Amino acid sequence: MALPKLNVPRYKLKLPSDGKTVSYRPFLVKEEKLLLLATETGEQTDVIEAIKTIIKDCTDLQNVESLATFDIEYLFLQIRTKSVGESVDTLVVCPDDGETEVKLSIPLDEIKVEKTRGHKTEIKLSDEIVLTMRYPRLDTFVKSNFGDGMGVDQVFEMAADCASTIADTQQVYDCADSTKEEMLEFLDQLSSKQFQLVQSFFETMPKLKYTASVTNPNTGVESEVVLEGLASFFA
Repeated sequence: MALPKLNVPRYKLKLPSDGKTVSYRPFLVKEEKLLLLATETGEQTDVIEAIKTIIKDCTDLQNVESLATFDIEYLFLQIRTKSVGESVDTLVVCPDDGETEVKLSIPLDEIKVEKTRGHKTEIKLSDEIVLTMRYPRLDTFVKSNFGDGMGVDQVFEMAADCASTIADTQQVYDCADSTKEEMLEFLDQLSSKQFQLVQSFFETMPKLKYTASVTNPNTGVESEVVLEGLASFFA
């Protein structure tokens, strides 16, 4: 005899990048188990696959890999909020002494995607050349949120992956038509000042952000703590 199926509520949200409406549901026990197992292994590939599977299963999106980084962050946070609670407890370090940890309860519905004023996908490298960027893919997103940080080589790799077009006074070059080696060679030709513009693109792109006040129990000093990125709210 077939057992009854439980009704699962559905919600709607708008993606921060383009305002597209997405229908989503909370993740179920089977998906929560998948996520817990992935985070317990500590393997980035496991976390990538878990997040990809959960977003695919819980939304009506067809191509998760094409989402902007901050869309993934925001969407996953909303799914998590509807699934296991409206707040998350985390430990933060008090800025005044740099060592005292305090427990902080974060209301997830107050976390927003913050956009930096002046942030653009077009980078003017010179009077003749403009580089247009796109946002990182899912695997790069997970590496930057859950990995051990990114070295210089990884930054170059990410910039090569995220370059969309290069335009000069004669034509527009689609970076998808170039090899990875050709893109890295192009980036190697940049001056330090020009590459800083590329780095600034990643540093200023929209991200989840929440500012909280904490009081150090040892010193009585009240300070502001800024939490950024999905990993800060991942519990």
